[in-house]
Amino acid sequence: MDPQSPAALEFNHVSAAYGPYRALFDVSFRVPAGGVVALLGSNGAGKSTATRTASGLLPASGGSVKVAGTDVTRWPAHRIAKYGVANVPEGRAIFSKLTVDENLTITFRQRLGRKQLSNSLATAYATYPVLAAKRGQLAGTLSGGQQRLLSLAKVLVAPPKLLIADELCLGLAPLVVDAVYEALRVIGRNGTAVLVVEQQVDRVLDIADRAVILEHGSVVYDGEPAGATQAMEQVLRARGERPVTLGAEWSDQLTPASAPAFPRSLPGIGDINSAGRNGTSG
Repeated sequence: MDPQSPAALEFNHVSAAYGPYRALFDVSFRVPAGGVVALLGSNGAGKSTATRTASGLLPASGGSVKVAGTDVTRWPAHRIAKYGVANVPEGRAIFSKLTVDENLTITFRQRLGRKQLSNSLATAYATYPVLAAKRGQLAGTLSGGQQRLLSLAKVLVAPPKLLIADELCLGLAPLVVDAVYEALRVIGRNGTAVLVVEQQVDRVLDIADRAVILEHGSVVYDGEPAGATQAMEQVLRARGERPVTLGAEWSDQLTPASAPAFPRSLPGIGDINSAGRNGTSG
């Protein structure tokens, strides 16, 4: 991270709403250039709303959003994407009616140019041999895990200024989760800033430089990952709930009773070609 560089993403007193329903209240936080920030909170706390606002899919109703020092608050989503923000909602940012090869070709030509296309494809397939074996297959017919790897292959080879990863690992087998997190580590080391929304709190805190916790659409913690555990325990105590050991069960306890529960079990460990076939969305 370069402390002299403008933040890759900066929320300044941002509010956002879905019609009459206000979802974010005066939210401020930063994703440093080249940093990895974990965005945590219960289901319905405002995490996905924040990522949608950051990428221009939902306009802010107040405050400002900056990307690399540029105010993008009123920019449409396609302009923000062209400026260098890659949003991977629930791990899938693919063209389902195109083949794996066509998906990668479109991205690499747009971001890197025709001259680098051949080398870019070779790098992507060398990184993920499973995609090389499926290069002629329609992306929409891939397993959930393979679709997530295809999304990440685009980012690994043609890195944006900022990657927004929303629930990348939801419903995936442990083997694929490991591959996804290794990809996020490489993306961060290559200089791309990453904002990660993830229910597997222990995993995301392990790679994060900073953690931000939302509760009822407001920031209740913004600091070092080491302090996030205690902050989340305080959130639970404020609800009158007993904190649990940070880990797989945490997402269930952070999910309000009125919200759909996340699955308590994931698909078994298996070949990465078939893992994630039963992935869910949330």
